[in-house]
Amino acid sequence: MFTGIVAGTGSVKSVRHSGDSAKLTIDTGALFSRLKPGESISVDGVCLTVVRFSARRFSADLSAETLRKTTLGNLQAGDRVNLERAVRLADRIGGHWVTGHVDGIGTIRKITPVGDAINFYIGLSRPLLRYAIEKGSIAVDGISLTINRLDRRGVYLMIIPHTLRVTTLGRKGIGASVNIENDLIGKYVERLIPPARKESGG
Repeated sequence: MFTGIVAGTGSVKSVRHSGDSAKLTIDTGALFSRLKPGESISVDGVCLTVVRFSARRFSADLSAETLRKTTLGNLQAGDRVNLERAVRLADRIGGHWVTGHVDGIGTIRKITPVGDAINFYIGLSRPLLRYAIEKGSIAVDGISLTINRLDRRGVYLMIIPHTLRVTTLGRKGIGASVNIENDLIGKYVERLIPPARKESGG
């Protein structure tokens, strides 16, 4: 489990494809002093398992499902990615609960400077928009963000200078793809309400 508060960015060293899977290696720089095999880490919002860590680099396996449903399969050596270690029970929850299980991919459609901040408009498919509400939470490439407003095709997100500086969003351009994870609470509510209505005769 994560909070969507990105610690910083790492650099992709390699993506080695083998059949319908791949192995991803990332240089974390000085961001993490050590990682343990078996530990979960969020890479652009995707929960991955560390299989090897040494000399400030870690490797993780990418399954066919991960390659199909996220942007990680398009990564190349030199690309920057957002990184966050799994939350500890004693940590502050500065963002919102993020599982690292990506629901789908969105596309940046508009980028509008507003003072020192930037307003991003991200196009979403209907299944992704289903769980989006104004002032609700959404994870974009693993970043916990608040939806300012939305329409029938996407959401508007105001990105502050700090977020632009410590994440990859400041490097993204129009047409870029981003990993989207909807708020976990909305999905549970939808799952539980229909049986409740049926039981009550509603």
